[in-house]
Amino acid sequence: MPMDTARAAALALLNAVTDEQRLLSEAMPDILAPLSGPERARAQRLAVTTLRWRDRADRALGPFLRMKPWPAVHNALRLAVVEVFVDGTASHGAVNAAVDMVRGLERGGTQTGMVNAVLRNVLRAGKWDDLPLPLLPKWLRKPLAADFGKAAMVDMEAVFAQVPPLDLTVKDDPAGWAERLGGTVTPTGSVRLTAPGQVSALPGFEDGAWWVQDAAAAIPARVLGAQPGERVLDMCAAPGGKTLQLAAAGAQVTALDISEGRMGRVTENLMRTGLSADVVIGDALAHTGEYDAVLLDAPCSATGTIRRHPDLPMAKDGSEFPDLFRLQEQMIDRALKLVKPGGRVVYCTCSLLIDEGEEQVRDALERNPGITVETTPLHVPGIDPNWIGAEGLRLRPDYWSDIGGMDGFFVAVFRTNV
Repeated sequence: MPMDTARAAALALLNAVTDEQRLLSEAMPDILAPLSGPERARAQRLAVTTLRWRDRADRALGPFLRMKPWPAVHNALRLAVVEVFVDGTASHGAVNAAVDMVRGLERGGTQTGMVNAVLRNVLRAGKWDDLPLPLLPKWLRKPLAADFGKAAMVDMEAVFAQVPPLDLTVKDDPAGWAERLGGTVTPTGSVRLTAPGQVSALPGFEDGAWWVQDAAAAIPARVLGAQPGERVLDMCAAPGGKTLQLAAAGAQVTALDISEGRMGRVTENLMRTGLSADVVIGDALAHTGEYDAVLLDAPCSATGTIRRHPDLPMAKDGSEFPDLFRLQEQMIDRALKLVKPGGRVVYCTCSLLIDEGEEQVRDALERNPGITVETTPLHVPGIDPNWIGAEGLRLRPDYWSDIGGMDGFFVAVFRTNV
């Protein structure tokens, strides 16, 4: 496999994130399309690893740079440093590849000498392990420190620097599947794998015995506690993990989402797992009906998923988040109108921001007289009671840090008037 092809694609992905402020999920389809399967996997892994360690790479490069390099050149330097110190690539191979990639850039020939010299100086210094763990950008560090304290923020940054494990939600027998797959069972019942390899090749995939879902992302459906025969709306269903949980519990599930493309994945997973749900493509704010319960995993900043998506802090700056906050308000109000009297709404976001959690609950109570917030359903097995506050359940990446952490989530339960 020509490594230069994968490296060039990884560099293009880095440029898309750092210079064009595009998420990897947006950039990968076009950039990786010409590559073979193994090349795509390597390019994605190189890009993700470089983004995860970019802050430390910049600290390693900084003493040897007289001025800030061109953006694409800077990313080539970062990629080479991370390849050597994190990926274990032979130093001469990484340096030569970086020089070749820069030479291929427009006017890049004038930068090859600098790239070669800087990288050799970094390698000669060899101080990678002495440098601090990567820091979050200031736009996110500041609110996290204010909301949770500096120590908790530092603990979260330590988790973000790690390669996250793979979590699975199984239909039944978590302990049996953990033994079969060489994993462990998390306190909340997910199966956790640290070196899974190709997911589709694992036992149980073709049979639909399980699906990929972060342990934290599996909590909201468990909190909802769907009962056999209940009519339940999964209001923002894609990519479908929660829909599968609700269907596996025996509920009559309506899976609703506005994205036709993403809902195709939901349909595929329903077929693979042999579960059923009514798949509806449409605007949640215009949806009508009456349900026993609604699960609203609202569109949000996704700041709780940085351990799996290290591109997010570099592609975003927080400026677009107020629009998301307003959308969440509208969706909460709509969800409350879709449940029958006495029904329940589980609201959740994969966010670390109070504005997408506790503050939303407080505001919703003011806007909707008569609704209440319940905390009893939040006490599902494996949840530390200290994680539960007056407004809801706050999950943080540094929880379970000794076994790989979890995504950041907020979960609240609203109950309507009888």
